[in-house]
Amino acid sequence: MLVNFLMIGDKIMARPIAETPILTGEDAVRFERLRMEVESLSKEQRAENTRKLKEAVKKAKEYITICI
Repeated sequence: MLVNFLMIGDKIMARPIAETPILTGEDAVRFERLRMEVESLSKEQRAENTRKLKEAVKKAKEYITICI
């Protein structure tokens, strides 16, 4: 089981992460189809996807303010 750690002040609190559910039925079929599509991408297609993702993240950063 994986554990997620959360810091509160100078104390570290751990809380368990729920197990990933097993996919069945149409969800499993769709997941497998999408997995096979990704595995069959060419190097150029992967590079183009990476470029598009970076562009989308850059555009999103213009609208999102993160306060920490």
